[in-house]
Amino acid sequence: MGTLTIRIDDELEAGLSELAEQEHKTKSEIAREMLRCHLALARLRQFRRKAMPFAEAAGYYTDDDVFRDIS
Repeated sequence: MGTLTIRIDDELEAGLSELAEQEHKTKSEIAREMLRCHLALARLRQFRRKAMPFAEAAGYYTDDDVFRDIS
């Protein structure tokens, strides 16, 4: 397992501490969850950029277009 050390400002530290306390988790657990979410969204955006030309060629320009054909 790797280690990451970052510096955050006081406001961010306070928010992170408050959230960790509310959720009964450590600040590290909260940070890991946030990083996982951010990475997942980044991967989704990459996939979407690669898939868009194929989707547009098939007539899908919006999410509504996709859901229209699913139902």
